[in-house]
Amino acid sequence: MGRLVLKQLSRSFKNVTAVNNISLTVDDGDFLVLLGPSGCGKTTLLRMIAGLLEPTSGSLELDGLDITNAPSKKRDLAMVFQSYALYPHLSVAKNLAFPLSVRKTDKQLVKERVQQVAEMVEIGHLLDRKPKELSGGQRQRVAVARALVREPKAFLMDEPLSNLDAKLRTATRQELAGLHRRLGATFIYVTHDQVEAMTMATKIALLNGGQLEQLGTPEELYDKPASVFAAGFLGSPATNLIDAELSTSNGMVTVMAPSVEAVLWPGETPRRDAVLGIRPEHLSIHAPSSAAAAPNSGAALRGVVELSENLGSEQIIYCRVGENRVAVRASRSERWIDGSAVVLSADAGCLHLFDKASGRRLEWQPASVPAPVA
Repeated sequence: MGRLVLKQLSRSFKNVTAVNNISLTVDDGDFLVLLGPSGCGKTTLLRMIAGLLEPTSGSLELDGLDITNAPSKKRDLAMVFQSYALYPHLSVAKNLAFPLSVRKTDKQLVKERVQQVAEMVEIGHLLDRKPKELSGGQRQRVAVARALVREPKAFLMDEPLSNLDAKLRTATRQELAGLHRRLGATFIYVTHDQVEAMTMATKIALLNGGQLEQLGTPEELYDKPASVFAAGFLGSPATNLIDAELSTSNGMVTVMAPSVEAVLWPGETPRRDAVLGIRPEHLSIHAPSSAAAAPNSGAALRGVVELSENLGSEQIIYCRVGENRVAVRASRSERWIDGSAVVLSADAGCLHLFDKASGRRLEWQPASVPAPVA
């Protein structure tokens, strides 16, 4: 078992609140990624879970037991640090054996367990080497194996791939995801890399300014961002976000901005400031002559092509729409000359709408005005 429950967990340093009142549950077998920009509190939160920092307030439970004030060595959690934290004077085998040796585990059992874990992460041929004789990727595997050898209730990982090059990071990411599936263990993983989060996580906790912005599956965060921040953080290129006005026209809820018109759904709403979000892959690009003057449902954006980026398998076309630069993901077969006038379109079901003041997602509720999601 490895079920963690965080209840209103906070941590302050002098006058700075690094983690602010975070509550969430990590179920047994979850791969939870703590995601967010630098300084958002994700490492501080992980260190509180590990017992390396005391919370200013709140509590933490592991399998129903309160471990808020328990020392780290009694939490039955294994930590993998960004710097690997291997003992340079010990061989790989002795590094792996160390957590079991300090528990005075039987020597034969230690030897068997070290060999088993080494084969699991494919470092069996490296057991006699010292850390200085290993590549960065090999040291990372040793650090993971040393955590595995203990068979803890949960694994805590603080940006373990950040020191690897891009190719090795991709391969190791796949290894970690496969390892999680084989073990069925609980992983809590810190990163600022959205690709790592989207490809490995069963749940993502998106942090912003020390607060929990959104918690859900990778698909939920990507397809239904709860806030302007969530919409802008996930995705590359990021979601196009356009300041607009929400109102009613001819019995339809509409969003208007310079060079932008979106017809959403039947109904009425008071005028209010809003933010319209459209992901680049949901936009299509047309010549003005082939596009309708105004959409019956969905969005129409009128602009001018500024720049195209060739990504090999596709291209990103950047267009100036009013005061906004809007990104469109398109096939390389589409040819648009810089300076060309274009119309961009998107279906109504692909649009995201946010309240301008709060930044929270607006959801349409029948017979009422759009309401922010808490």
